[in-house]
Amino acid sequence: MTTSSVSKGCFVFKPSAKKKKKTSSGLEDYFTHGCEGAENSEVRFRLCHDLWNKMKTDTEVLQDELNRKILDSLLDFTRKCSSTRQHSDWASQMRASEIPTAALVLGVNVPDHDMTFQSLSDLLQQSVTPHVASVQAKECVGTTGVVMTFLYYFVPPLQFELCIQYVCFIISALKHLMKRVLERLMDTVVAIDDEDEEGAEQTSTPLHKSVHCSLSTLCDWYNTKTKKVNTPGKKRSSPVRDEQQQPPVVIIFKDLEAFNPKVLQDFILICSRYVERVPLMFIFGIATSPSTIQHMLPHSVSSLLCIELFQSLSCTQHLATVIDTLILTPQFPFKLNSKVMQVLISIFLYHDFSVRNFIKGVQVALLEHFYSQPLSVLCCKKKEALLNVMQLSHSDLERIRQLPSFKRYVEKQESDEQVNLLKDDTHLKEVCQKLIKVLRKYHKNYYPVLRCLHTLTSTLPRYPLGKQARTRSFLSEPEQTQADSPVNLLWFPSRMFAKDELITLLQRCAEIMQPVKSKRMKSAYVQLEELLTKLKQLDTGATETAPSVEDIITSPVKDLQKKTNLFQLQKTLLEMNESRRAKKLSPFEILRSEAIEFIDSLVKSHLSPPESQTLNEVCYYSSSASVRRHLNATPRTSIQAALSSPYYFLQNDSLKTEDGTVSNAAPDVCIAYKLHLECGRLINLYDWLEAYATVVSAAEGNNPDSDHFGKVDEVKHARFIRAVSELEFLGFIKSTKQKTDHVARLTWGGC
Repeated sequence: MTTSSVSKGCFVFKPSAKKKKKTSSGLEDYFTHGCEGAENSEVRFRLCHDLWNKMKTDTEVLQDELNRKILDSLLDFTRKCSSTRQHSDWASQMRASEIPTAALVLGVNVPDHDMTFQSLSDLLQQSVTPHVASVQAKECVGTTGVVMTFLYYFVPPLQFELCIQYVCFIISALKHLMKRVLERLMDTVVAIDDEDEEGAEQTSTPLHKSVHCSLSTLCDWYNTKTKKVNTPGKKRSSPVRDEQQQPPVVIIFKDLEAFNPKVLQDFILICSRYVERVPLMFIFGIATSPSTIQHMLPHSVSSLLCIELFQSLSCTQHLATVIDTLILTPQFPFKLNSKVMQVLISIFLYHDFSVRNFIKGVQVALLEHFYSQPLSVLCCKKKEALLNVMQLSHSDLERIRQLPSFKRYVEKQESDEQVNLLKDDTHLKEVCQKLIKVLRKYHKNYYPVLRCLHTLTSTLPRYPLGKQARTRSFLSEPEQTQADSPVNLLWFPSRMFAKDELITLLQRCAEIMQPVKSKRMKSAYVQLEELLTKLKQLDTGATETAPSVEDIITSPVKDLQKKTNLFQLQKTLLEMNESRRAKKLSPFEILRSEAIEFIDSLVKSHLSPPESQTLNEVCYYSSSASVRRHLNATPRTSIQAALSSPYYFLQNDSLKTEDGTVSNAAPDVCIAYKLHLECGRLINLYDWLEAYATVVSAAEGNNPDSDHFGKVDEVKHARFIRAVSELEFLGFIKSTKQKTDHVARLTWGGC
C-alpha cells in the first residue's frame, strides 16, 4: 500500500485482520520482552492478567452492592413521581405542576461519579424509562464562552461590549444545553439555527434528519413515542398500564456546580412551561453540599422543583470496604507492603478521595510486581505455586538464595542444612514448597486474628490501633515488638469491659473465626465458644459478694480525717493500694482476664509482621517509591529537570555538557531558565537580556573580540521575549509593581 505522492491527496487504508491480532498482543509482547527474567515472562503475564481480572470482577460486584441502596432509592423515587401524575386529586395535581428533582450528593470524589451515573442510567433504562439523558457542563459550553471570559477579565476596554455579548453567550449556552438533551433523548441531529441546520442536513445521513432545537420538538417526539392506538370494542387500560406507556423523561446533570447558574435557571424556567405536556424529571449530581442548589437557584426557580435529597455512601467507608475485599483477605495471593499501602492511602486522603484511582494504584503495583520480580511466578494459588516451584530454573533458585528473608532462614539452620540449601537445587525446591505452604497458612490465620483485634480495639477510647482494620497492618516491625507498643498497652483498658459488652465482642470474634478453614482457627473457635458459654452461665449478681460491715468500717477511706497532712495521705493511699491487691477476684473478672489473655496469645502468635516470613518477597510488593512516582506525579520537578538537562529529553549530542551547565546551543527557554537561577528575588530584564544575548552570540560562532558580539538585535530580542513569556506561563516568574523593568522570581532550589 504505497502512493506516488502524498501531496496529491489523502489516502485511507483499512487495517487488516492480521494487524488487529498483533495489536491485541502488544501488551503481552511489551511485558515479555522488557521485564526481568524473560524465561518465565509469559507465565507471569498470564498470572498477572488472570489475577487482575479476578480482582476487578470482585471489585465491580462489591461497588454495585455498595451503590445498590442509593440506586434503588432513586429508582423508587422515579417510579413514585411517575405514578403521582396518574392521580386526579388536588394534591397530586399541585405536585404535578412541579418538576421532580433528585439531589444526589456523591461527595468530592469526582472521578468516581461517572461510574455511578452510568449504573444509574442503565438501571433507569432497564426498569423505569428508556428516555434518559446525561449532560455535563463542559459539553454545553463552547469555546466562545471561554474566550469571552478571558477577554472580560484581561481587556477592560471591551467590558461594556462584552456585557452585551454575554447575554448572547447565555442564550447560546442555553441552546447548547438543550441541544445536548434533545440529541441524547431523541437520538438524532439537532440544529441550533438555520446555518447549523443546513450544515447538519449536508453532513448527516438520511436516517438521522436534523430537527429544530426546542422543547416543542421534544413534546411532539414524546407524544409520537407514547401514542396509543385506541381500538374500538376494548376497555380502557388500567392506570398501571398508562404509567408504563407514559414513562418519565429523566435529565441527569452530572456536575451541577460546574453549570452556569444563569443558563441552568433559564433551562428550568423553560422546562416548567412544558411539564404538563412532558413528564420531565431532573437528577442533580452534587459534589460539595446540598446548599449549592440554594446558591445557584433563586427562590423563584427552586420553587418550581420538587427536590428530594439522596446521600451516597461516604468515600472513606467505600475505601475501607474495598481494602477489606482486595487486600486484607487470603483470597488473593498478591499483597501490598505497609509502605505501599501508606502511599496509596495518602494519595487518596490528600488528593482526590477517589476509590477508582486507588484501585488503579493497586493495578499499577500488581503490574510492577509481576514485571520486576521474576519470582512472582510463585504468586498464585497454592497448587499452581507448588507446581511452579518444581519448574524453577537454576537462575531462579539463585534469586531465591539472594532474598533477605531466605538468608535469615538459612542462618537459623544447622550447618549441614545450610550447605544443602545453598548447593543442592533439588533440596531447595522441596524446602521452597514447604515455605510456600507455611506462607499460605500464615495468611489464613493473619487476617481473621487481625479482624478480631480490630473488633476489640474499635470500642476503646481514643482508638489505640485506629478506626480501621488496615491501620494495624501499617505498624512496622520495630513498633510491633516493643514492650510499650500500642498492641501491648491496649490490654489495660480492655480489662474494664462489662459483661454484656465483652460477650457481644467475643460473639463477633466467633463469627469471624467460624468460616475460616484452618486447624488453628478451628481450635481457637472452640476455645472461644467455651469462654462464651461460661460467661453466659455466669450470674454476676449471685457470685459477687457484697462487702461486709467490718470492711466498710475499717476501710482506709473512713480513716481519712477532714484535715490531714501529706504524710497521712500518703500512708492511707498505700494502704488502699495494698487492700486492692489483696482483694479476691470475682468469677467474672477471672473469666474476663482469661478472655483477654486468650486474644493476646492469638495476637502474639499470628500477627507477626509479614517481613518476618520467609519468601515474603514473592507475594509482597514493597517499592513504594515506584508507586509514588507513577501515581503522584511532580510536574514542577520534571519541568525543572527538562530545562536544566535538555540533552536527556532531546537526545542531541550538541546539548551534552557537564553537570550543572547548559550548552549555549540549548533552546532559548533553557538558557533563560539557567540565567534566571543566578539572580535573586527581583530580576532586571535588561541585565537578563544582555546575558542572554552574550550566550546566544557564542552559540552562533561570532568572534568574542568583535564589536557586534553580545549586541541585541530584533531577532534576539524577540526570542528573549518568547522565552520569558514561556517561563512566566510555566510559573517561574511574574511581573511586579515594585519596579516596572523587573520581574519577580517564584521558585527556588532549582535542579
